Amino acid sequence: MDGLDIPKIPVGWAAKQVVDWLKQNGRWLFDSLSDALKWLIDGTLAVIQWPHPLVLVALFVALAWYLQRSWRICLLVLLGFLFILNQGYWKATTESLVLLFYSCMLCMAVGVPIGIACAHRPRLYAALSPVLDLMQTLPTFVYLIPAVVFFGLGMVPGLLATVIFVIPAPIRLTCLGISSTPSALVEAATAFGATPRQKLWKVELPWALPQIMAGLNQTIMLSLSMVVIAAMVGANGLGIPVVRALGQNNSALGFESGFVIVVVAIMLDRMLKVTRK
Repeated sequence: MDGLDIPKIPVGWAAKQVVDWLKQNGRWLFDSLSDALKWLIDGTLAVIQWPHPLVLVALFVALAWYLQRSWRICLLVLLGFLFILNQGYWKATTESLVLLFYSCMLCMAVGVPIGIACAHRPRLYAALSPVLDLMQTLPTFVYLIPAVVFFGLGMVPGLLATVIFVIPAPIRLTCLGISSTPSALVEAATAFGATPRQKLWKVELPWALPQIMAGLNQTIMLSLSMVVIAAMVGANGLGIPVVRALGQNNSALGFESGFVIVVVAIMLDRMLKVTRK
C-alpha cells in the first residue's frame, strides 16, 4: 500500500453517494433540462444549416464589419470560411459554432453577474476562489462522467461539461475589470449623486468592458479546447474528425481538422476583440 498506513478518506465514496442521490431524486429535472437544451440546439442548427453556406458567410462578414469596421478582418473572416468550405467541414463547423454560442451565452449570463458581485464583495470572491480553482484544475474528463450519467450521450452533456470548465474565466475577468475601475471615477459619480445602479451601468461596466470581452474571448478559446473532449461523449462538431483521426492514427485527418479549429478560433478572436478607447 502506498503512503501512510492510515484509513483512507472516502472522497470517491462521498462523490458516488452524491451522484447516486442526484440521479435518483433529480431525474425529472435532468430530463427536462436535457430536452430543453436539445430542442434549442437542434432548432438553432436547423436554422443556420438551412440557407446556402455562402449566405451565412456573408452574414458573418457583415457582423465582422459591424463590430470592427475593418476590411482586413472582414477579409480574414471571408477567407477563413472559404477555407472551411474548401476542406469540407461546413456541417461540423456549424455544429461547433452552435455549441460555442450556447456555452458562451450560459457562461456570460452566469459569470458576469457573479463577477460583479465578487468585485463589490471581496469576502465572496475569497470564498469562491478555491471553487473556481478546482473547476479549472480538475481534469476535464472528470466532468464528462456525471454529465453522461445525468444527461446521456449527445450535445447536452458536452455543452454542460464545457460550461463548468469555462465559467471561471468570465467570473475572474469581470471581477478584475470592475475592481480596477479608478476610484476617482467612482467618487466623481458619487459626488454628482449617482445611485449604485447608475455607477455600475454608467461607470464601472463601461470601464470593465475590455476585461469582460477578454472573458468572452477566453470563454470561446476554452470552449474550443473542449470541442474534442465533448466529442468523446457524442457531441457533434469539429471534435469528431479529431477523435476519428486519433483512433485511426490518421495524421492527415488530424492536422486537417485541427487546423480548421484554429481558423475558427482566429476568426472569432479578431471579430470580438475590444480595446479601450
